[in-house]
Amino acid sequence: MRKQGAIAAAIDVQVPFHDVDLAGVVWHGHYIKYLENARWAVMDRVGFGLDAMKESGFLWPIVGLEVKYVRAARYGDHLRVQASLIEWESRLVLNYLILDAKDGARVGRAQTVQVAVENETGTLQLVSPACLVERVQACLNEAK
Repeated sequence: MRKQGAIAAAIDVQVPFHDVDLAGVVWHGHYIKYLENARWAVMDRVGFGLDAMKESGFLWPIVGLEVKYVRAARYGDHLRVQASLIEWESRLVLNYLILDAKDGARVGRAQTVQVAVENETGTLQLVSPACLVERVQACLNEAK
């Protein structure tokens, strides 16, 4: 992971059969759902899970995704996906690290970028809404 923020979460994944391709390795697109699950674990920790996000009046589309594949995961592998919130004041940026849980080897790393868009007007917000920033601040204060 490039940089780790103060708010982080991790999930464990056992690679299911339906996530592998004909070569027996995880198809590259399936890693994205592992990242998504780790991202929601961070957002739940902040108190801004799906329900709170919907109620906020803002949509939070992913506008950037970068994935670096280092080593292939295979059917049955146990992965640990770590997500860390590194930016939230003007956009949401999370860094990820995907590790083989057995030996700690790096499988991949990634980053997602999200922006707030007002639901009713479709207006892009250049600053993150207070409904998010206040929750992040509260989470950071609890950690101290």
